[in-house]
Amino acid sequence: MDPMIVTARLAPKVVAPLVKKLFVREGPGAALVDKPVRISGLLSFKGEKRTLGERDVRRLAAKLVERAVTPPDDGAANGHERPVAADEERAVTDALARTLWALGEIDMDVAQAARLEAADFARQLCRAAPGATRELTRDGTELHAILVGTASLHILHFFTQRAAFVPRTLVEQSRQLADIGDTLGALSDRLPSRSAEDAAFEARYAHDTAVLHNHLTIFGIDLAHSPDSWPLDATYLGLRCEAEPRSADGGAAPEPAVPAEQALCGLSRILIRGVAGSGKTTLLQWLAVATARDELPASLRRALHGRIPFLLPVRRFARDGFPSPGTFLAAVGYPGAEAQPPGWADRVLRAGRALLLVDGVDEAPEDEREALRRLLRDWTALYPGNVWIVTSRPSAVRADWLTDDGFAELSLAPMSREDIAAFIQRWHRAAAQQEPEDLDCLAGYEHTLLNAVRITRDLGRLATNPLMCGMLCALHRDRRGYLPNGRKELYDAALSMLLERRDRERAMGTTDGIDLPRQPKIQLLQKLAHWMLVNGRSEMDRAIAVDTLAQHLPAIPDAARQGGPEEIYRHLLNRTGLLREPTPDTVDFVHRTFQDFLAARATVQRHDFGLLLNHAHLSEWEDVIRMAVALARPDECAALLNGLLAPRPGIRAAEARHRKLLAAACVEHATELDPEVRHRVRRFTRDMVRPSTAAGARALGWIGPIVLEMLPDPAEVSEGEAYLLAVTATSIADDMAIDYLTGLRKRTDLGLRTQLAGAWRRYDTARYAREIIAHLDPDELYFPVADTEELRALRRLGGRPYVQIAGRFTAAELTGGIAPADGLKRLWLAYDLGISMEWLAAFPRLELLMVGSRLPRVTGVPDGVHVVEL
Repeated sequence: MDPMIVTARLAPKVVAPLVKKLFVREGPGAALVDKPVRISGLLSFKGEKRTLGERDVRRLAAKLVERAVTPPDDGAANGHERPVAADEERAVTDALARTLWALGEIDMDVAQAARLEAADFARQLCRAAPGATRELTRDGTELHAILVGTASLHILHFFTQRAAFVPRTLVEQSRQLADIGDTLGALSDRLPSRSAEDAAFEARYAHDTAVLHNHLTIFGIDLAHSPDSWPLDATYLGLRCEAEPRSADGGAAPEPAVPAEQALCGLSRILIRGVAGSGKTTLLQWLAVATARDELPASLRRALHGRIPFLLPVRRFARDGFPSPGTFLAAVGYPGAEAQPPGWADRVLRAGRALLLVDGVDEAPEDEREALRRLLRDWTALYPGNVWIVTSRPSAVRADWLTDDGFAELSLAPMSREDIAAFIQRWHRAAAQQEPEDLDCLAGYEHTLLNAVRITRDLGRLATNPLMCGMLCALHRDRRGYLPNGRKELYDAALSMLLERRDRERAMGTTDGIDLPRQPKIQLLQKLAHWMLVNGRSEMDRAIAVDTLAQHLPAIPDAARQGGPEEIYRHLLNRTGLLREPTPDTVDFVHRTFQDFLAARATVQRHDFGLLLNHAHLSEWEDVIRMAVALARPDECAALLNGLLAPRPGIRAAEARHRKLLAAACVEHATELDPEVRHRVRRFTRDMVRPSTAAGARALGWIGPIVLEMLPDPAEVSEGEAYLLAVTATSIADDMAIDYLTGLRKRTDLGLRTQLAGAWRRYDTARYAREIIAHLDPDELYFPVADTEELRALRRLGGRPYVQIAGRFTAAELTGGIAPADGLKRLWLAYDLGISMEWLAAFPRLELLMVGSRLPRVTGVPDGVHVVEL
């Protein structure tokens, strides 16, 4: 049975009149009733004035079932078979009648019921009729659930129409029902492409997609007798996205980072940028699983409900090119690829029913990315109506790379303080569920780590994405509360933990007869990482990996005497935690960051700095070169930085600029560096850190805190340049930026002031409030608050007339936190609070409510408050 087809048959114009018969008509005196009205008092088959009996309710149920199971009389038989057999239809009718009759048993008044979501009310109704579905098959039970859910939605809509009994908070249910016709219309447009064979395969594919992708590796919880993979739905940390900042024109305040599902709402073509480890792949996994299971959040349900997800990692296609639709499933290694009906994927795309998740454009060689862009352009034109989400590292493709093809651009935001705290807490909860030997210590580890990342600047800078945050959790636990400083030390410690200490300290014996020390393991892993680097790949054939190990084993006696290349390969795969086999014939590193770090180690050991300099203009080599600077000796580090600054034949002007900025970014990673070289880097790049565009200003942020030392004196620049300098400085998520921003806080330009106000949550709340927020001219400026700490800080400053809500709050937190109450004149709602707006009555001078462009319509707004939807 296909739920989408059944649901499409239950149009409101069919169901509403039938459901309405279950209730008595509203009499002329109803409006005078001032007491809660019980559901049982409105039923036409209860009480003294009943008009329906049990047989009548069964006849209504039979009509609903008949509507749900009868194919349309349009001559198109394929894909429209009846979902259950004839005798099963009678059983479903009996079960539905029993369930509807149970309306009289629900001890709830109309107002209480109407506050529920339709799904919640349906559960209440089913609980009131226990055992109604006991005799049904699986398909019959599913059909019953669809019918009860649809009926519940119409019942709640009926309640919202009884205005005398239901408060204004219930208007949202009416809007939800009004939208259902549009949603079903969109679904019905997709139905004709489905044959019975297609529908059966899609049910299997949806189930398999949820199983294959519903896992998330929480780094470091890979104990000897515990899984290293956890259910995605239990461990997924909601990621946040932010749109590309607007220009200063008009002084519009920047939209804050919002949950990914809210940012994606209403978009059908999206390019998402994110640094290594920021969660790009995890986000696409979550979207694939949620779509396959039909467990989408409300904000995405209308756009993605009923779609077929295709998760397409670009790294899988680096060698053979991007696959055609017919080979999507085979190319990603889906086990059931051969079972798909001929031409199925093409039919799905032509019907506009697909969700295409193209992961990691940066994984394609640079000279092939333009071909991929042309392919995306052709496919979006050839297959309209589908949803496309593409991810990439920020520097791998230029700004507006896909804008001309209708793609919106979003960026995964760094983890906020709340995100980091939530991740640490969830990580330790997951570890505790395994009942480890250190269970009694985990609560203490969690507490001390939460304090450490809050008060230690270096740790706070490192814990900005899920990968690094997970690594900190694992190392902190592994070292019983001690953490290394700096990125190089962090990776060295992680390798030590994964390759040596865990097995040894847990007294774990060898499982394959091989016992390699840490250093030989690193040497061998470096060979694989170096091969991938040189060949521009992020995965390699299993056979090539074994052959690469065979070439180098003779030089590593500790490994050679314990097994051949095949045995050593299996040992590295199973015991290091750094390798995985995405398909039976390929191998890659669990994360690109480890590959880059090990490749940098191999390159430095080989003294192959010429290789790095030859490729320094390529974005995929940036992290390798940064790590090489951190690993190199002082003289090697100086030579590498000088090489980045030196002219190079055949290098374009933009590439030369990129190399110089990379040199500036590398300086902070150098443990020891000749002062003359450091001065030379600054001299060569000083004029390059005066950006002329907002995009260029943001691009300087990846250099890091060192750029702050090279920016011009803010007191000596024009208003326009001051705004661009503010963009650059606020792109550096380090409290060192606050010292520079103090030189801009007295400027009057609205665009500059909104840039400074919008950057608040990237820094220490109290300090930023004291040194920046308190000094900004409040005229026409919206001050964002994203958490209770910022709300309290703004209150301590005396409040502000214009406030932007940029995070989740309760009504009580806002009415108690925005003070003075009579000082608030305008409010910008940039975050879906999920509550009605009656609480705004607490602010007597509020005149304007602005609602973000991707938020649902607000309800309960007090009279006199003008609402503007952006």
